[in-house]
Amino acid sequence: MEHLLSALPLVLQWHNILAMVIGTIGGIAIGALPGLTATMGVAILLPLTFTLEPLTALAMVSGIYNGAMFGGAIPAILLRIPGTPSAIATTFDGYPMMQKGEAGKALEIAVTSSAVGGMVSALALMLFAPPLVLVALAFGPAEYFWVAVFGLVSIAVLLGDSVIKGLLSVCLGLFLGTVGVDQITGVERFTFDSMHLVGGFEIVVLLTGLYAIPPALIMAEDAIRQSPPQVAQALLQRSTRLLSLCRTLWRTWTRASIIGVVIGIIPGAGGNVASFLSWNEEKRTAKDPTRFGDGAPEGLAASECANNADNAAALIPALTLGVPGNAVAAVILGALLIHGLRPGPELFTQSADVAYGFMLELFITSVMVFFLGRYGAPLFVHVLRAPKPLLVPMIISLAVIGAYSLRNSIFDIWAVFGFGLLGYAMERLRIPLAPAVIALILGPMAESELRRALIIGQGDVAALFSGPISIILVVLSVAVFASPVIRRVVAKRRQPET
Repeated sequence: MEHLLSALPLVLQWHNILAMVIGTIGGIAIGALPGLTATMGVAILLPLTFTLEPLTALAMVSGIYNGAMFGGAIPAILLRIPGTPSAIATTFDGYPMMQKGEAGKALEIAVTSSAVGGMVSALALMLFAPPLVLVALAFGPAEYFWVAVFGLVSIAVLLGDSVIKGLLSVCLGLFLGTVGVDQITGVERFTFDSMHLVGGFEIVVLLTGLYAIPPALIMAEDAIRQSPPQVAQALLQRSTRLLSLCRTLWRTWTRASIIGVVIGIIPGAGGNVASFLSWNEEKRTAKDPTRFGDGAPEGLAASECANNADNAAALIPALTLGVPGNAVAAVILGALLIHGLRPGPELFTQSADVAYGFMLELFITSVMVFFLGRYGAPLFVHVLRAPKPLLVPMIISLAVIGAYSLRNSIFDIWAVFGFGLLGYAMERLRIPLAPAVIALILGPMAESELRRALIIGQGDVAALFSGPISIILVVLSVAVFASPVIRRVVAKRRQPET
């Protein structure tokens, strides 16, 4: 509490408040455009915030993050097109409500539920991150190695439809992480005598290429094949009072917030998993489950609250242990790194004002989502009418400018396009991008900590299993890795014999 109170005056400076407002508005607009995600928005923003103060940069990041997660509900409700992957479950009841002429009510439920989930998530980050930092102080090289392994296994197995494709993406990220100078021996690896590769691939360049270029290319394809969506503006009149929503939905918000926070802490799960689980749990506990999928307000509230409760919760392992819970958390780690901030206990001791200020910004931007979304929804709907052929060159231009501004290097521009084409190919092959990005962050950490642990143990592999924390992490990693096989065996046993 002392650190939060000391960080509050810094967060409430006018330029930080302005950054949060701009970021939230931009995030809602990005989320409202089908095909664009919070990850893409933050990735494009990163290079442009290089010259800003860390708290100001993180203020914009938090605004885009929370804003985009709500913004995805706008096309999900009005067009049955999820603006972000986590808004898929929102279409189940949001679009039927629109068909019944309740689009205004659906948007109010969505924005209120999103704000509630985001605020609970930020409070969970404030509550759980500091104690986890104390635990992290007991970690040595072996424990950090197993933390990295657990993160890699979780993101590969739990994210995406195919474990094989997830592992393939992880291997790609691990390979990219080996490019550059070996951290232990100082030997150059895979640099091909190029001075541009001596320091490895710039994390921001890679993030910008993988997450900004592919959506732009896919959007260009869609612009050729599809006509602009038509939205009925008359349906967007507000009709529901806040107190009435609180009386009818507070139980739903409670359950969804708990599910979203728990799922957010687990690396690799993500907001889409949280929204599906919450919607299904709400249906299971309902007196009349047949209403769900046909315009049940509780189903819409459960989905939106859960996928926003995942937001800050995914940063709990990211800020304390350096293990991002989802793709956006990985990009936010990149934001910290380019501002010289190292995730882990050092962040909460040497840069406490930034760490706790960022938590407050996540809470404040969730409140801003409520007001900006509730009273500005009719304006944000116009974003759906934006011509995609105009947006494509704007996105690519911002990506190029941002990459070049980092080191004034033409090589970085070519790297952005190279990673963009790679990301586009992975999207078309349905290979998830997030495992590659997270592996790029965790791979060097796993390698360096493994070698340090072996050096301390004088080459004895038993040093990796010497502590209780290491053993627990090993067991968790094995359990997550074996979970797909276990699910298949259980499913086969439940099938009736023919």
